[in-house]
Amino acid sequence: MKIKDIRELSNKELEGKIISAKKELFDLRMKQAVGTLEKPSKIKELRKDVARMKTVIRERELKEAHDGE
Repeated sequence: MKIKDIRELSNKELEGKIISAKKELFDLRMKQAVGTLEKPSKIKELRKDVARMKTVIRERELKEAHDGE
């Protein structure tokens, strides 16, 4: 997911996507442990997507705090 697409989503949508990405990440890790994971690069991709979404949420929190001063 591109950062441009992430920035267009609301915080509620981002939180929902983070939860679903973490669930998918868990499933991929389980598949990796069993040895049935077909695309190991998907784990790295999901971890980066979660980090991007959390970064956007944090940027918005800081902006709101700064605007409130």
